[in-house]
Amino acid sequence: MANTILTARVELDVADRTFRSGLLLDLLSALRRTAPGDLIALTGRDAAAVDSDLDAWSRLTGHSIVSRSTGDGGTRWVIRHGAAAADGGDARPLGERLWLYVNFHCNLHCDYCCVRSSPTARRRELGLDRVRRIAREAPPLGVRELFVTGGEPFLLDNIDDIVIALAEAAPVTLLTNAMLFRGPRLAALNRLPRERVTLQISLDSPDPALHDAHRGNGAWRRAVEGIDVARAEGFRIRLAATVATDEDEGRFRAFLDARQIAPEDRVMRRVALRGAAASGLALSRADLVPEITITAEGVYWHPVGADDDDLFVTRDIFPLASAFEVVREHVARERAHGDRLATVFHCA
Repeated sequence: MANTILTARVELDVADRTFRSGLLLDLLSALRRTAPGDLIALTGRDAAAVDSDLDAWSRLTGHSIVSRSTGDGGTRWVIRHGAAAADGGDARPLGERLWLYVNFHCNLHCDYCCVRSSPTARRRELGLDRVRRIAREAPPLGVRELFVTGGEPFLLDNIDDIVIALAEAAPVTLLTNAMLFRGPRLAALNRLPRERVTLQISLDSPDPALHDAHRGNGAWRRAVEGIDVARAEGFRIRLAATVATDEDEGRFRAFLDARQIAPEDRVMRRVALRGAAASGLALSRADLVPEITITAEGVYWHPVGADDDDLFVTRDIFPLASAFEVVREHVARERAHGDRLATVFHCA
């Protein structure tokens, strides 16, 4: 697991100050010097005295803590000025959608990958045995959709066995860059049940140059070829774009409209300031409705941070019911913090 080192617009060295001794004034001064979306970092030596009050202040004001790290100079907190933009998320039951990172190695090295996947990434594979157990234990827990991602799942020799096992438990959405549909991997694709598997294919822009700038030369052309192959083989296709600006999103939306892509078959998400990304939307646990995510290393709060310590929940995947309960306990603790916000306001 890893923590992203975030560059802040304002750096505060607060030494031993706490909320009882002037830290709140430091934060207010930093907010006046920044704009919504900017990052503020503060480094202090008394983490035990700052942590709970800073957390409560964050929840009260909407300025989210997006990272926390400890080094020789003390503890460094990074705070985003303002709340993250709402994404219109729904209130689906916890665990109804279950995410599985079946691997982390990838044929691409995208410069905004939220989990640092690449051809040189450390190989962490969930494995067929664990997948089969998940498939057995998930339906009684209310899991109704399974999302399979990586890395690039089609780099696994047994991706067909993995997806077939999961599809017997629930409908599967398989995330892929669609660049490997030839030879044995095309044969693996053809084994998948069309009525239970949707392919979510990454295509960031109608502009090949913009897509390739983030994903590598020739990636756009090969993705489009892969989309054509998958459609010819009879799969439902969902197109997913990672965009940096409103302009990019509007351009991609027009591209999809012109091709009459149904609303339910399009996904547009902003670059998250996680993993390999040098810029983007800074997201903390408080910003993210939990979507239980399983990797070879354990259970995480959300797929966007499935390589980051701050979204790690538990190393114990099984029994799956126990892992789900641990996530629920974390959710309960998050909510409980909201009932204790007044502790920030010390009078003496």
